[in-house]
Amino acid sequence: MNLPHFVAKRIAFSRSRSFTKVIVRIAIAAIALSLSIMILTTMIINGFKNEISSKVFGFWGHIHITDVNVNRSFEQIPISKSAEYIPEIEDIEWLEYQTPVKVLGYELAGRYKTTRTSGGVKHLQPFVNTAGIIKTKKEFGAVQIKGVDDKFDWEYLPNFIVEGTPLDYSDKVDNGIIVSSVTANQLQLKLGQRIKITTLKNKEALNRAFVVKGIYNTGLEEYDKQFAIIDMRKAQEMLQWDEDEVSGIEVFLEEIEDLDIINEYLYEQVVPSRIYTETINNKFPSIFEWLKLQDINENLLLYLMIIVAVINMITALLILILERTHMIGLLKALGSSNWQIRKIFLYNAGYIIFSGIIVGNLLGLGIGYLQYTTHFITLDESSYYLSYAPILFEWKSIILINIFCFIFTIVFLILPTYLVTNISPIKTLRFE
Repeated sequence: MNLPHFVAKRIAFSRSRSFTKVIVRIAIAAIALSLSIMILTTMIINGFKNEISSKVFGFWGHIHITDVNVNRSFEQIPISKSAEYIPEIEDIEWLEYQTPVKVLGYELAGRYKTTRTSGGVKHLQPFVNTAGIIKTKKEFGAVQIKGVDDKFDWEYLPNFIVEGTPLDYSDKVDNGIIVSSVTANQLQLKLGQRIKITTLKNKEALNRAFVVKGIYNTGLEEYDKQFAIIDMRKAQEMLQWDEDEVSGIEVFLEEIEDLDIINEYLYEQVVPSRIYTETINNKFPSIFEWLKLQDINENLLLYLMIIVAVINMITALLILILERTHMIGLLKALGSSNWQIRKIFLYNAGYIIFSGIIVGNLLGLGIGYLQYTTHFITLDESSYYLSYAPILFEWKSIILINIFCFIFTIVFLILPTYLVTNISPIKTLRFE
């Protein structure tokens, strides 16, 4: 029979009413609260990264292919949407690449292994960008016009169209324009309203009439206020380009984790030297830098919560030991070793931690599910890019938090149990 486990179980499930029971309940509550906060933090941070990344990638793709001089000149420089390298990009299903061998997080010098990407290229879509000025009878404002065709991901954009409908890609060129809610509010635009857009071509002002067909809102106000969407054929007409000429190609990947590998492959192995490839992370760095800061906040909060749990458990364990000094002296007198007695209190602490973990999971996952279904925690969309705190259930992260919390807390409780070695059986039994 495992004597330490047997005694610990009797102590843990004893129905005696004592001050120790209150301390144990406080310890369970502290662990439950700490764990629930850690779980909620992870789910919300992962939700933020997932929602905002999907907004950015869904609207602009993962990789942009443009002329190498496009960022050095205010003038639009077209590339061919049917260039010889396009089919090669579309056919990428996966890539093999060399990565350094790591041991305990450290790279081994000169040691590499061959690995492969999780996926490949999902699809491509051409676009035409040009700057313009929207004019109404009373207002005007600058805007970046994005021309798209039927290859544009129209399954994604309707999620953000708050008024109106998407563009119609029939044989006839659609004369509609989809503006952001920011632009619509600033310029007092309404559905069905006729507007005039002025662009420059060879220092000559060109005017085109449009009808507001839709209003979208992604929540990324910094970028919403810049972009309006029109039929790509209309944009080519404004720039006096041929049907094959576009500003660039947006590449959508199957897995975001392959972004840098595939971008490097395209730039070095596929596209010619006059063509430039750029990840959306580099094109819009402010959003992704903001997301990285959330990782720092997440780690800081996790560390603080685990420290709170450990301190509370150390306090509870010390009180348990002090209250059971007579039992410790009796066990020592009967021949039990210090380690056997210490294991009794470690087992007891394990029961407390496990109880706190169960309650913490029920509390954290319960609040998370409630937020997932009702969105009762709201946010300022202009500051956080979302109108509510998003929730993403990543079960791998949640399980790892549970395991780490249990092991980390138990390990730190080994030291307080050394108090057992200082308890003399003669003294404790003499004064009983």
